[in-house]
Amino acid sequence: MLNRILVFSVMLALTFASGLHAEPVPVVCTILPGELSASVLVTNPLNHDASCMATCKFSTPVYDDNPLITCAKPVPAGKQVEMCILKAAGNKLVKLLEATADCRKL
Repeated sequence: MLNRILVFSVMLALTFASGLHAEPVPVVCTILPGELSASVLVTNPLNHDASCMATCKFSTPVYDDNPLITCAKPVPAGKQVEMCILKAAGNKLVKLLEATADCRKL
């Protein structure tokens, strides 16, 4: 009886945890004309609506000034959505350093 309870508990925990798993998804971080802002786009390739989060990191001409933007919002299944726009704090954005995004089922 104890073994059955243990197996059931483990199965229940794994089922719950699988709903929390985030899938990596395509992200596009684009420096906009004027180089003082950047757009963050995420595509949800999943077959269900999802809660998505994207992070983009940029360099500037100033040493060790690397603006980072993280934004999150729901994205419909199969759609590309502009997540947010980063406005630079004075220094022009030079290039994209890192970009990541993931989505999980709502």
